[in-house]
Amino acid sequence: MGAESPTVAAAIRAGDEAAFVALAERYRRQLHVHCYRMVGSLEEAEDLVQESILRAWRRRTSFEGRSTFRGWLYRIATNACLDLLDRRPRRVLAPDVVPASDPLLDLPPPADFPWLDPYPDRLLEPAASSDEEPEAVVVRKETIELAFMAAIQHLPPRRRAVLILRDVLSWSAKDTAAVLGVTVASVNSSLQRARATLKAKLPPRRLDWAPSGEPSSTERALLQRYMHAHEEGDMDSLARLLREDARVSATPLPLWFDGREAFLASARRSAAARRFRFLATRANCQLAAGSYVRDSAGPGHLPFAIDVLRIEAGRVAEITTFLRPDLFAVFGLPPRL
Repeated sequence: MGAESPTVAAAIRAGDEAAFVALAERYRRQLHVHCYRMVGSLEEAEDLVQESILRAWRRRTSFEGRSTFRGWLYRIATNACLDLLDRRPRRVLAPDVVPASDPLLDLPPPADFPWLDPYPDRLLEPAASSDEEPEAVVVRKETIELAFMAAIQHLPPRRRAVLILRDVLSWSAKDTAAVLGVTVASVNSSLQRARATLKAKLPPRRLDWAPSGEPSSTERALLQRYMHAHEEGDMDSLARLLREDARVSATPLPLWFDGREAFLASARRSAAARRFRFLATRANCQLAAGSYVRDSAGPGHLPFAIDVLRIEAGRVAEITTFLRPDLFAVFGLPPRL
């Protein structure tokens, strides 16, 4: 993992608060992404970053510089996440907790499950590498997408930590073992099991749809057609955008539809032209759309939901809807249209 310079290490141990804060803030966004991967919650990730930086400050005299300051912070943050995960259940999406829904039945009320959160791409940008921050980490898209996030929730917390440290952050087995207080053999065994679980939980065609860069012009055009079809209540146009085996879910409703026809049978019951308006956004390195519903008390539209799309071979393979108006601000979406 390398070592920190003796000057920096000495300044931190001596209680140079300005030097400590400057270094810690440099890695805040990276730590936020790491904590989100570990716990699947935006709010908890923010709290954990704060807790990790406070823990690091309290333990500053123990920093000897044998690792980098960044590595030391990651070590503290990982263990803070594990402490939290020991006290609460894993984050879920609807297919994890209920069977596929009957489209002819009324929608169920919201359920109080520990739902997985989406992650705004606008928060990923400061975590990417740049000339100004050579040690910053490029956020690999396949390690933040919703399918990956949902799959790793099925791993026990320490196995999840092993997978993230080894396969996402590319730490050595030795460094990972030191963070978790286990043997290298234990790390290697946990990693094998974690990879097997991930393979079983990820969509079967994952290598075909994992994006390698920015969305193509074709994909952006597909998103525009998706938003327009919803705005016009045009379910026939929407149907042409979806794969036959498309999966659609809507948290916090314990609800998901297995297949295009099941989703459309339900959607047609509430479709209405100009009831909704949409704005394009990005979540978990995927195309997304923020929807606004007509205000029944006056003119304009109010925040309603964020739809995150998974695209396969030019069609929508999955829609994960988050009925979370409270998230619009963190996505940089306006409070009203």
